[in-house]
Amino acid sequence: MELSHIDKNGKANMVDVGHKPNQIREASAKGFIRLQPETLKLIRENQMKKGDVLIIAEIAGIQAAKRTPELIPLCHTLMLTKVDVKATLCDDGVEVISYAKCIGQTGVEMEALTAASVALLTVYDMCKAVDKNMSIEHVELIGKTKKDIE
Repeated sequence: MELSHIDKNGKANMVDVGHKPNQIREASAKGFIRLQPETLKLIRENQMKKGDVLIIAEIAGIQAAKRTPELIPLCHTLMLTKVDVKATLCDDGVEVISYAKCIGQTGVEMEALTAASVALLTVYDMCKAVDKNMSIEHVELIGKTKKDIE
């Protein structure tokens, strides 16, 4: 199997996508952070000292998606046309679902995954003073598409 991000000398290589056509690219990711019941109550009642956990996590996820190539060395810089992050309170934690879209020559999977991951890390940061048993779980890509521009 030939690895696209390794050159013939075994060194890191950013893939040249210049020959690929621009397409509409979309990707979604999700993740979960398990929280204690007391923490969930504080979030639900907006009583966390650092502010509204869900809204701040969503904004952090959007910011992170836009900075993905600064964080992941071999990612291409993409002109994102849409990023959406939703953080939802569940019975045992917070679920984050992210969506990224661009018109480009390579996919937006890493942007969607980065958005979800950073949103979850933001929940962790905002709750760490009151919850010592948090667990970030199941960060995964849940879909990606590419369509020709009509």
